[in-house]
Amino acid sequence: MKVFQAMTPAVRIAHPNDTLQTAAQIMCECDFGFLPVGHNDRLVGMITDRDIAVRAVACGAQPFERVADFMTREVKYCYADDDLDDVMENMAQQKVRRLPVLNNAKRLVGAHSLSDAAHEYQPQIAGEALGRIATPGGKHTQSPAF
Repeated sequence: MKVFQAMTPAVRIAHPNDTLQTAAQIMCECDFGFLPVGHNDRLVGMITDRDIAVRAVACGAQPFERVADFMTREVKYCYADDDLDDVMENMAQQKVRRLPVLNNAKRLVGAHSLSDAAHEYQPQIAGEALGRIATPGGKHTQSPAF
């Protein structure tokens, strides 16, 4: 099975200058836990509900502060025509629950999550990946610098 067969095709994008509140509202409207962040037709980062809670709110950030100041800049992604088994293995190794999905021209065409895999693919494989992702691995990159 290919990623495009299990992904969520409709994905909203945040802009680096959007506020945290705007990003959170989009996540709420769409029932997504993350948003790709784009600028000049390029992915420049990702903002997750965890980024907002742990990197921003836990450190005293205000709702009007910029997404760019709290997003993850290293964008991990997969391609729509990648084999889903390979992507699930990669997600487990990288300890990520969600990935933006790009076409061969590197344009955003969707998102793939463990939830997509559980609903559209094989729940057992999604569960195995989640088990490996959830294994404690030391200090998270999202940890605030208290």
